[in-house]
Amino acid sequence: MSRTIPTNLDLTVMSKLLERIVARQLVSYLSDNDLLPDRQSAYRAFRSTETVIARLLSDILTALDAGDIAALAVLNLSAAFDTVDHPILLHRLQTSFGLCGSALAWLSSYLEQRRHYVSAHGKQSAMSDSKFGVPRGSVLGPILFIMYTADVIRIVERFGLGVHQYADDTQIHGSCRPNSSASLCHDIGACVGSLTRWTGSNRLQLNAAKTEFLWCALSRNPWLGSLSP
Repeated sequence: MSRTIPTNLDLTVMSKLLERIVARQLVSYLSDNDLLPDRQSAYRAFRSTETVIARLLSDILTALDAGDIAALAVLNLSAAFDTVDHPILLHRLQTSFGLCGSALAWLSSYLEQRRHYVSAHGKQSAMSDSKFGVPRGSVLGPILFIMYTADVIRIVERFGLGVHQYADDTQIHGSCRPNSSASLCHDIGACVGSLTRWTGSNRLQLNAAKTEFLWCALSRNPWLGSLSP
């Protein structure tokens, strides 16, 4: 039996206390400057999966009440927290969120010099540097992840579609008149294609097995049987 030693085993109580102090200052800075993605509900005060569901249902039901139809695409990332690229993350923290100087240097040292090994049948591999991922079980890791993936929301909005996120789950939706379903389907497909290219260039990968697409329409809608697959 083989196993990889998780990085959170190295996080002592003092380390987590220090992380909480840094996290509080970081979130305060991001909130004061309106830098946190508004449609990301994970790891945020007074937000939860219920926030995502309530917003999503409200948007879709509003469209249906207006006589439109709605389409929803549900996307998920594979092992997202483990594939975060450190240089890309640090560059994004600087260019997109304005972190620099000692703050950026501290976060760089926080990510670097983490090591892991594999143990199998009583034998242990050589230690290897962890060049990817945010520490599991950490306080700062989830915050850094939502900063790393903040561009997802901007990409979706460029296609004129609605978006809601919770951690590595993304819900994309749009609405239209029933006779424009083909156009909406095309827009969502183009958006997913753009996200696929973005995730690939950022060492992330969409999980095809967990990707779903569905149409939403009232049962009395006469166009229900003519929707594009």
